[in-house]
Amino acid sequence: MRFKTKSQRGVSILGLLITLAILGGLVVLGMKIVPSIAEYSSIKKAVELAKASGSTVREIQISFDKQADTSYITSIAGKDLEITRNGDKMDVAFAYQKKIPLVGPASLVIDYAGTTAKGAAK
Repeated sequence: MRFKTKSQRGVSILGLLITLAILGGLVVLGMKIVPSIAEYSSIKKAVELAKASGSTVREIQISFDKQADTSYITSIAGKDLEITRNGDKMDVAFAYQKKIPLVGPASLVIDYAGTTAKGAAK
């Protein structure tokens, strides 16, 4: 009697475990990065509001600090903003680094920057 062998299809348990480990690592990485990106978005909005509500360097800094308190911004403060006069209006720029610890001594460093100047890369 002769048995016919059927070819198997599908994913082996080892392949499944490796795939799940990679997907799990990506999910954990995303969970660590998303709050940083959300804070950057809040900083951009706070800078725009501060620029609109202040006419001097100090007023813009104070306005930004008030926005930072309500938006849970901890990476920069009003004193860290670069405020320059451009004709009759003010331009506000900022730049900072965010270090996100990953595993052991490994970290991810993200450079953030933005400005309210027209024609500049935001």
